[in-house]
Amino acid sequence: MEFAERVNHLKAEGAYAMLARAQALEAAGQSIIHLELGQPDFPTLPHIAEAGIEAIHNGHTRYTQSAGLPALRKTIAADASQRRGREIHTNQVLIGPGAKPFLFFPTLALVRPGDEVLYPDPGFPTYAAMIEVAGGTPVPVPLREAQDFSFDLEAFDRLVSPRTRLVVLNSPGNPTGGVMPLAALEHIAEAAKRIGFWVISDEIYSRLVYEAPAPSIADLPGMAERTVVCDGFSKTYAMTGWRLGYGIMPAALAERVELLLTHSIGCTASFTQVAGLRAVRGPQQPVDAMVAEYRRRRDVLVAGLNAIPGVTCRMPQGAFYAFPNITAFGRSAEWLADYLLEKAGVAVLPGTAFGSGGEGYIRVCFANSMEKISQAVVRMDEALRKLMRRQD
Repeated sequence: MEFAERVNHLKAEGAYAMLARAQALEAAGQSIIHLELGQPDFPTLPHIAEAGIEAIHNGHTRYTQSAGLPALRKTIAADASQRRGREIHTNQVLIGPGAKPFLFFPTLALVRPGDEVLYPDPGFPTYAAMIEVAGGTPVPVPLREAQDFSFDLEAFDRLVSPRTRLVVLNSPGNPTGGVMPLAALEHIAEAAKRIGFWVISDEIYSRLVYEAPAPSIADLPGMAERTVVCDGFSKTYAMTGWRLGYGIMPAALAERVELLLTHSIGCTASFTQVAGLRAVRGPQQPVDAMVAEYRRRRDVLVAGLNAIPGVTCRMPQGAFYAFPNITAFGRSAEWLADYLLEKAGVAVLPGTAFGSGGEGYIRVCFANSMEKISQAVVRMDEALRKLMRRQD
Protein backbone atom coordinates (compact mmCIF):
# COMPACT_ATOMS: atom_id res chain seq x y z
CA MET A 1 0.00 0.00 0.00
CA GLU A 2 1.32 3.42 -0.92
CA PHE A 3 1.17 6.43 1.37
CA ALA A 4 2.06 10.09 1.06
CA GLU A 5 5.74 10.80 1.53
CA ARG A 6 4.99 13.06 4.50
CA VAL A 7 4.05 10.03 6.63
CA ASN A 8 6.49 7.44 5.29
CA HIS A 9 9.28 8.62 7.58
CA LEU A 10 7.21 8.65 10.78
CA LYS A 11 8.22 6.26 13.55
CA ALA A 12 6.69 5.31 16.87
CA GLU A 13 8.00 6.86 20.07
CA GLY A 14 10.54 4.58 21.75
CA ALA A 15 8.92 4.94 25.16
CA TYR A 16 5.76 3.16 24.06
CA ALA A 17 7.69 0.35 22.38
CA MET A 18 9.71 -0.22 25.56
CA LEU A 19 6.56 -0.09 27.66
CA ALA A 20 4.97 -2.80 25.51
CA ARG A 21 8.02 -5.04 25.90
CA ALA A 22 8.14 -4.43 29.64
CA GLN A 23 4.45 -5.25 30.01
CA ALA A 24 4.91 -8.46 28.02
CA LEU A 25 7.64 -9.56 30.45
CA GLU A 26 5.36 -8.66 33.37
CA ALA A 27 2.58 -10.75 31.87
CA ALA A 28 5.05 -13.65 31.73
CA GLY A 29 5.70 -13.25 35.46
CA GLN A 30 8.84 -11.08 35.59
CA SER A 31 9.03 -8.20 38.07
CA ILE A 32 9.61 -4.92 36.20
CA ILE A 33 10.33 -1.47 37.60
CA HIS A 34 9.09 1.14 35.15
CA LEU A 35 11.45 4.07 34.66
CA GLU A 36 10.77 4.48 30.94
CA LEU A 37 7.62 6.61 30.66
CA GLY A 38 7.82 10.34 31.28
CA GLN A 39 4.71 11.06 33.26
CA PRO A 40 4.09 12.03 36.90
CA ASP A 41 3.27 9.17 39.23
CA PHE A 42 1.21 11.54 41.38
CA PRO A 43 -2.58 11.58 40.93
CA THR A 44 -4.33 14.67 39.66
CA LEU A 45 -5.01 16.85 42.69
CA PRO A 46 -8.52 16.28 44.13
CA HIS A 47 -9.72 19.87 43.73
CA ILE A 48 -8.76 19.77 40.03
CA ALA A 49 -10.40 16.40 39.42
CA GLU A 50 -13.54 17.52 41.25
CA ALA A 51 -13.73 20.62 39.05
CA GLY A 52 -13.72 18.44 35.95
CA ILE A 53 -16.40 16.14 37.36
CA GLU A 54 -18.55 19.09 38.39
CA ALA A 55 -18.15 20.57 34.92
CA ILE A 56 -19.51 17.38 33.34
CA HIS A 57 -22.50 17.41 35.70
CA ASN A 58 -23.05 21.09 34.93
CA GLY A 59 -23.28 20.47 31.19
CA HIS A 60 -19.78 21.46 30.02
CA THR A 61 -19.86 18.67 27.45
CA ARG A 62 -20.57 20.58 24.24
CA TYR A 63 -18.48 22.18 21.55
CA THR A 64 -16.63 25.32 22.54
CA GLN A 65 -14.47 27.85 20.73
CA SER A 66 -11.48 26.44 18.86
CA ALA A 67 -9.17 28.90 20.60
CA GLY A 68 -10.31 27.70 24.01
CA LEU A 69 -12.60 28.90 26.79
CA PRO A 70 -12.19 32.69 27.11
CA ALA A 71 -11.90 32.45 30.90
CA LEU A 72 -9.04 29.95 30.68
CA ARG A 73 -7.21 31.94 28.01
CA LYS A 74 -7.56 35.12 30.08
CA THR A 75 -6.37 33.36 33.25
CA ILE A 76 -3.33 31.85 31.53
CA ALA A 77 -2.46 35.23 30.02
CA ALA A 78 -2.63 36.87 33.45
CA ASP A 79 -0.63 34.09 35.14
CA ALA A 80 2.03 34.12 32.42
CA SER A 81 2.25 37.93 32.56
CA GLN A 82 2.89 37.77 36.30
CA ARG A 83 5.47 34.99 36.06
CA ARG A 84 7.32 36.50 33.09
CA GLY A 85 7.19 40.15 34.05
CA ARG A 86 5.76 41.26 30.71
CA GLU A 87 2.25 41.79 29.40
CA ILE A 88 0.65 38.89 27.56
CA HIS A 89 -2.79 39.42 26.04
CA THR A 90 -5.62 36.92 25.85
CA ASN A 91 -5.53 36.89 22.04
CA GLN A 92 -1.96 35.55 22.23
CA VAL A 93 -3.07 32.41 24.10
CA LEU A 94 -4.56 29.32 22.47
CA ILE A 95 -5.77 26.13 24.18
CA GLY A 96 -5.35 22.63 22.77
CA PRO A 97 -5.63 18.96 23.72
CA GLY A 98 -2.11 18.74 25.11
CA ALA A 99 0.98 20.74 24.26
CA LYS A 100 1.82 18.95 21.00
CA PRO A 101 -0.55 21.05 18.86
CA PHE A 102 1.63 24.04 19.73
CA LEU A 103 4.67 22.25 18.44
CA PHE A 104 2.99 21.00 15.26
CA PHE A 105 0.65 23.80 14.21
CA PRO A 106 3.06 26.74 14.49
CA THR A 107 5.55 24.63 12.54
CA LEU A 108 2.92 24.02 9.85
CA ALA A 109 2.07 27.73 9.83
CA LEU A 110 5.67 28.92 9.53
CA VAL A 111 7.80 26.33 7.72
CA ARG A 112 7.85 26.24 3.93
CA PRO A 113 9.18 23.39 1.77
CA GLY A 114 12.95 23.35 2.01
CA ASP A 115 13.19 25.64 5.02
CA GLU A 116 15.70 24.45 7.60
CA VAL A 117 14.69 23.90 11.21
CA LEU A 118 17.26 23.47 13.96
CA TYR A 119 16.32 21.29 16.93
CA PRO A 120 18.11 19.63 19.87
CA ASP A 121 19.77 16.23 19.50
CA PRO A 122 19.08 14.27 21.65
CA GLY A 123 15.57 15.64 21.86
CA PHE A 124 11.86 14.85 21.96
CA PRO A 125 11.13 12.65 18.89
CA THR A 126 8.17 14.79 17.83
CA TYR A 127 10.50 17.63 16.83
CA ALA A 128 12.00 15.85 13.82
CA ALA A 129 8.61 14.38 12.89
CA MET A 130 6.79 17.71 12.82
CA ILE A 131 9.56 19.34 10.77
CA GLU A 132 9.39 16.66 8.10
CA VAL A 133 5.59 16.61 8.00
CA ALA A 134 5.71 20.37 7.39
CA GLY A 135 8.10 19.85 4.47
CA GLY A 136 11.08 21.37 6.24
CA THR A 137 14.63 20.06 6.54
CA PRO A 138 15.54 18.88 10.06
CA VAL A 139 18.95 20.10 11.22
CA PRO A 140 19.98 18.53 14.55
CA VAL A 141 22.08 20.60 16.94
CA PRO A 142 24.11 18.50 19.38
CA LEU A 143 23.67 18.86 23.12
CA ARG A 144 26.96 18.45 25.02
CA GLU A 145 27.27 16.68 28.34
CA ALA A 146 30.25 18.89 29.20
CA GLN A 147 27.91 21.89 28.92
CA ASP A 148 25.18 20.28 31.05
CA PHE A 149 23.38 19.27 27.86
CA SER A 150 22.90 22.78 26.54
CA PHE A 151 23.21 23.62 22.84
CA ASP A 152 26.70 23.34 21.43
CA LEU A 153 26.87 26.98 20.39
CA GLU A 154 29.85 26.46 18.08
CA ALA A 155 27.85 23.83 16.21
CA PHE A 156 24.81 26.12 16.26
CA ASP A 157 26.82 28.93 14.67
CA ARG A 158 28.00 26.56 11.92
CA LEU A 159 24.51 25.22 11.23
CA VAL A 160 22.40 28.37 11.37
CA SER A 161 22.08 30.19 8.05
CA PRO A 162 19.75 32.38 5.98
CA ARG A 163 17.90 29.12 5.19
CA THR A 164 16.99 28.72 8.87
CA ARG A 165 13.29 29.40 9.34
CA LEU A 166 12.80 28.04 12.84
CA VAL A 167 14.79 26.92 15.89
CA VAL A 168 13.24 24.57 18.46
CA LEU A 169 14.39 24.80 22.07
CA ASN A 170 13.47 22.62 25.04
CA SER A 171 14.46 23.82 28.49
CA PRO A 172 14.24 22.10 30.91
CA GLY A 173 14.95 19.34 28.48
CA ASN A 174 13.77 15.84 27.66
CA PRO A 175 15.68 13.46 27.79
CA THR A 176 18.59 15.14 29.55
CA GLY A 177 17.08 17.26 32.32
CA GLY A 178 19.34 20.09 31.18
CA VAL A 179 18.44 23.76 31.57
CA MET A 180 19.79 26.20 28.99
CA PRO A 181 21.75 29.03 30.64
CA LEU A 182 20.78 32.63 29.99
CA ALA A 183 23.98 33.31 28.04
CA ALA A 184 23.16 30.54 25.55
CA LEU A 185 19.63 31.86 25.08
CA GLU A 186 20.98 35.38 24.52
CA HIS A 187 23.37 34.03 21.88
CA ILE A 188 20.51 32.31 20.03
CA ALA A 189 18.28 35.38 20.41
CA GLU A 190 20.88 37.62 18.79
CA ALA A 191 21.10 35.20 15.86
CA ALA A 192 17.30 35.15 15.58
CA LYS A 193 17.09 38.92 15.37
CA ARG A 194 20.01 39.09 12.94
CA ILE A 195 18.82 36.34 10.58
CA GLY A 196 15.07 36.60 11.17
CA PHE A 197 14.14 33.05 12.18
CA TRP A 198 11.37 32.06 14.60
CA VAL A 199 11.73 30.08 17.82
CA ILE A 200 9.49 27.46 19.38
CA SER A 201 10.35 27.21 23.06
CA ASP A 202 9.02 23.95 24.51
CA GLU A 203 8.62 24.76 28.20
CA ILE A 204 6.42 21.89 29.31
CA TYR A 205 8.78 21.24 32.26
CA SER A 206 9.18 24.91 33.20
CA ARG A 207 7.81 24.46 36.74
CA LEU A 208 9.90 21.32 37.38
CA VAL A 209 13.23 22.96 38.25
CA TYR A 210 15.46 22.24 41.22
CA GLU A 211 18.10 24.93 41.59
CA ALA A 212 16.75 28.10 39.97
CA PRO A 213 13.98 29.09 37.54
CA ALA A 214 14.70 28.24 33.91
CA PRO A 215 15.06 31.40 31.80
CA SER A 216 12.90 31.67 28.69
CA ILE A 217 14.09 33.04 25.38
CA ALA A 218 10.60 34.52 24.88
CA ASP A 219 11.28 37.00 27.68
CA LEU A 220 14.46 38.42 26.17
CA PRO A 221 14.32 41.82 24.41
CA GLY A 222 12.93 41.58 20.90
CA MET A 223 11.99 37.89 21.16
CA ALA A 224 8.32 37.86 22.17
CA GLU A 225 7.36 38.83 18.62
CA ARG A 226 9.17 35.84 17.11
CA THR A 227 8.70 33.12 19.75
CA VAL A 228 6.05 30.48 20.42
CA VAL A 229 5.95 29.21 24.00
CA CYS A 230 4.59 25.68 24.25
CA ASP A 231 3.37 24.63 27.69
CA GLY A 232 0.63 22.63 29.35
CA PHE A 233 -0.88 20.99 32.40
CA SER A 234 0.40 17.42 32.07
CA LYS A 235 3.65 17.70 34.00
CA THR A 236 2.96 20.60 36.38
CA TYR A 237 -0.44 19.38 37.56
CA ALA A 238 -0.13 15.61 36.89
CA MET A 239 -2.83 15.79 34.20
CA THR A 240 -1.29 13.73 31.38
CA GLY A 241 -4.51 11.91 30.50
CA TRP A 242 -6.65 15.05 30.60
CA ARG A 243 -4.95 16.31 27.42
CA LEU A 244 -4.70 20.03 28.06
CA GLY A 245 -2.01 22.40 26.83
CA TYR A 246 -1.55 25.89 25.52
CA GLY A 247 0.58 28.07 23.31
CA ILE A 248 1.59 31.71 23.75
CA MET A 249 2.56 33.50 20.54
CA PRO A 250 2.18 36.75 18.60
CA ALA A 251 -1.48 37.51 17.92
CA ALA A 252 -1.06 37.39 14.12
CA LEU A 253 0.38 33.88 14.28
CA ALA A 254 -2.28 32.85 16.81
CA GLU A 255 -4.95 33.71 14.23
CA ARG A 256 -3.41 31.26 11.75
CA VAL A 257 -2.82 28.55 14.34
CA GLU A 258 -6.43 28.90 15.50
CA LEU A 259 -7.55 28.07 11.95
CA LEU A 260 -5.45 24.90 12.06
CA LEU A 261 -7.09 24.02 15.38
CA THR A 262 -10.53 24.64 13.86
CA HIS A 263 -9.90 22.40 10.86
CA SER A 264 -8.26 19.56 12.81
CA ILE A 265 -9.20 19.03 16.45
CA GLY A 266 -12.19 21.40 16.37
CA CYS A 267 -11.95 22.23 20.04
CA THR A 268 -10.59 20.99 23.35
CA ALA A 269 -13.00 19.26 25.75
CA SER A 270 -14.69 22.00 27.76
CA PHE A 271 -14.83 20.08 31.06
CA THR A 272 -11.08 19.52 30.80
CA GLN A 273 -10.61 23.26 30.37
CA VAL A 274 -12.74 23.95 33.45
CA ALA A 275 -10.44 21.63 35.41
CA GLY A 276 -7.46 23.52 34.02
CA LEU A 277 -9.00 26.78 35.15
CA ARG A 278 -9.23 25.43 38.70
CA ALA A 279 -5.62 24.25 38.47
CA VAL A 280 -4.25 27.69 37.60
CA ARG A 281 -6.49 29.62 39.97
CA GLY A 282 -6.16 27.16 42.84
CA PRO A 283 -3.40 26.60 45.41
CA GLN A 284 0.09 26.08 43.99
CA GLN A 285 1.65 24.64 47.16
CA PRO A 286 0.91 21.05 46.02
CA VAL A 287 2.98 21.71 42.89
CA ASP A 288 5.86 22.93 45.03
CA ALA A 289 5.56 19.82 47.22
CA MET A 290 5.62 17.58 44.15
CA VAL A 291 8.75 19.31 42.86
CA ALA A 292 10.41 18.92 46.27
CA GLU A 293 9.69 15.18 46.18
CA TYR A 294 11.12 14.93 42.66
CA ARG A 295 14.25 16.66 43.94
CA ARG A 296 14.67 14.07 46.70
CA ARG A 297 14.21 11.24 44.21
CA ARG A 298 16.64 12.86 41.78
CA ASP A 299 19.32 13.10 44.45
CA VAL A 300 18.93 9.44 45.43
CA LEU A 301 18.91 8.23 41.83
CA VAL A 302 21.91 10.25 40.67
CA ALA A 303 23.98 9.28 43.73
CA GLY A 304 23.08 5.64 43.14
CA LEU A 305 23.93 5.77 39.44
CA ASN A 306 27.28 7.42 40.09
CA ALA A 307 28.16 4.66 42.57
CA ILE A 308 27.86 2.01 39.83
CA PRO A 309 31.27 1.27 38.24
CA GLY A 310 31.27 2.45 34.63
CA VAL A 311 28.35 4.87 35.01
CA THR A 312 28.65 8.64 35.29
CA CYS A 313 25.66 10.90 35.64
CA ARG A 314 25.37 14.67 35.77
CA MET A 315 22.83 16.21 38.10
CA PRO A 316 19.75 17.20 36.06
CA GLN A 317 18.58 20.73 36.76
CA GLY A 318 14.98 20.21 35.66
CA ALA A 319 12.28 17.81 34.37
CA PHE A 320 12.29 14.31 35.92
CA TYR A 321 14.98 12.52 33.93
CA ALA A 322 18.55 11.47 34.57
CA PHE A 323 20.72 10.85 31.50
CA PRO A 324 23.67 8.73 32.62
CA ASN A 325 26.71 8.10 30.42
CA ILE A 326 27.21 4.37 29.82
CA THR A 327 30.01 4.46 27.23
CA ALA A 328 32.39 2.60 29.56
CA PHE A 329 30.53 -0.64 28.88
CA GLY A 330 31.39 -0.58 25.19
CA ARG A 331 27.83 -1.43 24.18
CA SER A 332 25.23 0.54 22.29
CA ALA A 333 22.59 2.39 24.27
CA GLU A 334 19.89 0.17 22.77
CA TRP A 335 21.75 -3.01 23.73
CA LEU A 336 22.26 -1.80 27.28
CA ALA A 337 18.61 -0.76 27.71
CA ASP A 338 17.55 -4.22 26.52
CA TYR A 339 20.04 -5.83 28.91
CA LEU A 340 18.72 -3.88 31.89
CA LEU A 341 15.14 -4.79 31.01
CA GLU A 342 15.83 -8.49 30.60
CA LYS A 343 18.51 -9.06 33.26
CA ALA A 344 17.64 -6.44 35.88
CA GLY A 345 13.92 -6.00 35.35
CA VAL A 346 14.36 -2.24 35.00
CA ALA A 347 12.76 -0.48 32.03
CA VAL A 348 14.72 2.55 30.81
CA LEU A 349 15.09 4.11 27.37
CA PRO A 350 18.17 4.13 25.16
CA GLY A 351 19.44 7.63 24.45
CA THR A 352 19.11 6.88 20.75
CA ALA A 353 15.32 6.88 21.15
CA PHE A 354 15.86 10.66 21.13
CA GLY A 355 18.23 10.90 18.18
CA SER A 356 21.72 9.79 17.23
CA GLY A 357 23.15 12.29 19.72
CA GLY A 358 21.81 10.06 22.50
CA GLU A 359 24.23 7.24 21.75
CA GLY A 360 26.22 6.37 24.85
CA TYR A 361 23.42 7.33 27.24
CA ILE A 362 20.21 5.95 28.71
CA ARG A 363 17.24 7.94 30.02
CA VAL A 364 16.06 7.05 33.50
CA CYS A 365 12.82 8.65 34.66
CA PHE A 366 12.50 9.35 38.38
CA ALA A 367 8.73 9.91 38.30
CA ASN A 368 8.27 6.82 40.45
CA SER A 369 8.26 6.13 44.17
CA MET A 370 11.42 6.41 46.24
CA GLU A 371 11.08 2.71 47.06
CA LYS A 372 10.98 1.71 43.39
CA ILE A 373 13.86 4.02 42.49
CA SER A 374 16.02 2.57 45.28
CA GLN A 375 15.17 -0.97 44.17
CA ALA A 376 15.96 -0.09 40.57
CA VAL A 377 19.39 1.26 41.51
CA VAL A 378 20.21 -1.98 43.37
CA ARG A 379 19.10 -4.08 40.41
CA MET A 380 21.01 -1.97 37.90
CA ASP A 381 24.12 -2.01 40.07
CA GLU A 382 24.09 -5.80 40.27
CA ALA A 383 23.44 -6.32 36.56
CA LEU A 384 26.03 -3.78 35.40
CA ARG A 385 28.70 -5.09 37.76
CA LYS A 386 28.15 -8.55 36.25
CA LEU A 387 28.46 -7.08 32.77
CA MET A 388 31.66 -5.28 33.70
CA ARG A 389 33.17 -8.49 35.12
CA ARG A 390 32.31 -10.36 31.92
CA GLN A 391 34.21 -7.76 29.92
CA ASP A 392 37.34 -7.83 32.11
